[in-house]
Amino acid sequence: MNFEKLFAMQKGLDDHIESNHHLGNEDLFDRKVLALLVELGELANETRCFKFWSFKPSAPRETVLEEYVDGVHFILSLGIECGFTTEQSYSAEIAKKESITEQFIYMFDVIGQFKQQRSLENYKIVFQAYLQLGEALGLQASETEEAYIKKNEVNYKRQQEGY
Repeated sequence: MNFEKLFAMQKGLDDHIESNHHLGNEDLFDRKVLALLVELGELANETRCFKFWSFKPSAPRETVLEEYVDGVHFILSLGIECGFTTEQSYSAEIAKKESITEQFIYMFDVIGQFKQQRSLENYKIVFQAYLQLGEALGLQASETEEAYIKKNEVNYKRQQEGY
């Protein structure tokens, strides 16, 4: 993925939202963390990976991808909030989890750790864990980037329509 491009797009959207909603002087970090956690839960719900009591399959791939990209938006936005946009590589040496369910739980854990300590290393772990979750869900980096670009346009349109 072209992280530089994605950060620039997200910065533009964040600036637009903050200007439109008069949020320029507010610390939005906690709200963005909560938004990411909510989006992560919505993604888990669509995958149904934890619903051992149900025979209903995962949502269609396109739905899963769209939910996944919502998380990418907030991860990028948190990086911008913390000034972590100049790093060229958002990878960290972390072990892959054995199941998608474990990867989701790990995501909740590392997001909590990042909330407690806003370090670049913790941010990189969040980003890499999320990229690994995408891989575990069968999502390719190229389709994630393409879906992000499309959703970014939708988000701008929503803002223009008073979302």
